[in-house]
Amino acid sequence: MSLLSSFTKRSKLTSTIKQAAQARKSEGSAADNLFKGAYQGYAQLLLDDPLRADALYNWGFALLHQAKTKTGTDAAKIYQDAINKFAFCMLINPNYLGAAMDGGVAYMDLARLNQMPSDDELYDLAKKQFEMANAIHKGTASYNLACIYALRGEQDACLDALENSRDNGSLPVLADILADPDLSRVKEQQWFIDFIDALGKKAEVADDQVVVNDTEITVEDSAADATEEIPARK
Repeated sequence: MSLLSSFTKRSKLTSTIKQAAQARKSEGSAADNLFKGAYQGYAQLLLDDPLRADALYNWGFALLHQAKTKTGTDAAKIYQDAINKFAFCMLINPNYLGAAMDGGVAYMDLARLNQMPSDDELYDLAKKQFEMANAIHKGTASYNLACIYALRGEQDACLDALENSRDNGSLPVLADILADPDLSRVKEQQWFIDFIDALGKKAEVADDQVVVNDTEITVEDSAADATEEIPARK
């Protein structure tokens, strides 16, 4: 970091600290606005440090997986720590897709751990994270949203989210969908059965056909030229 850059950042930090101090002396909406401005100032000081965002995300990712190996209050504390790391990562880089996604996963895992009802705030926070992920990359978190809608019995929204996930290529494999306990409330619904049937038929067609350079050929045709490598498909 250059001397000028360091001096500029120090000046910005001093100004932001003063704004936060003024916020502590204020009340109501005036205080809230000052605090918000201070937080934005702190975030701006960190925006040009992608390594720090990466470190926070990967720290949170490690915590998320450690939490899955624990139970009770030990797990809850680690989940909350992971959530905090993801939140700080997104403060530095609001478009950090992994932090948005895994932050939502952490909230859902914490809700399950605490056996919270589907209308609990933790699910609201998870939903907000997944919506941010979708805003960053269309459809990425649509399946996760479908799970929340299913838990809440919001069938139309669930179907819309599943279709969005399918259309954007983020839908899990069929076996995983059928085994997902979050979808238990909708699995007997005709619309869900129809959705799954359509996926099954599509999978059968995909098994019989291979697409190479936008040219559709059958498996039998491709076998005739075993020397030509065919790209793997998801």
